[in-house]
Amino acid sequence: MSEISIKFAKKVKEIRLKKGMSQGDLAKILGLHPTYISSIERGVRNMSLKNIEKLAKALGVSIKNLVE
Repeated sequence: MSEISIKFAKKVKEIRLKKGMSQGDLAKILGLHPTYISSIERGVRNMSLKNIEKLAKALGVSIKNLVE
């Protein structure tokens, strides 16, 4: 895993937990399976920019917040 994948994964999980959301909650909003969210948070999923944008919207943050 690359450093950016690990940082991104940690940030997604951190924001999701701060919002009081489960992986299932986030998956439902995005129309995805919870295992997909798990793979994002483990840093094993290489998401497209389109899906990163959807993820940011679902979490109520900017894309910049996910990659800082």
